[in-house]
Amino acid sequence: MILVTNVVIATVALLHIYFLILEMFFWTKPKGLKIFAQSLEKAKSSAVLAANQGLYNGFLAAGLIWGLSHPHNSFAFQIKLFFLICVLIAGLYGAYSVNRRILFVQAVPAMIAIGLLLITGSQF
Repeated sequence: MILVTNVVIATVALLHIYFLILEMFFWTKPKGLKIFAQSLEKAKSSAVLAANQGLYNGFLAAGLIWGLSHPHNSFAFQIKLFFLICVLIAGLYGAYSVNRRILFVQAVPAMIAIGLLLITGSQF
């Protein structure tokens, strides 16, 4: 069960690396325009903000990777839980303020990972 939990957490981290790439490097490219359903003009005017947002997604991924690789299980648990809660809050706020789809892409995977982590937490 710990392996499954860590795979789900790694998946959340990989999603945030993907978000980083989309927001920092593909925001004004055809793929980014399609995914975020915006015009080139709007994308160009918000590119700096998107890159900043992508950087924050990278920090979330880095925190989860840190938790997955930390050698002390009790501290690793705390790191993973903290960053998953950050992801969840960001996903809930994004779903509320930007697009409901963010709930399913960001918040739900974080909720699943938190649930699994809490279930397996006593096994660390």
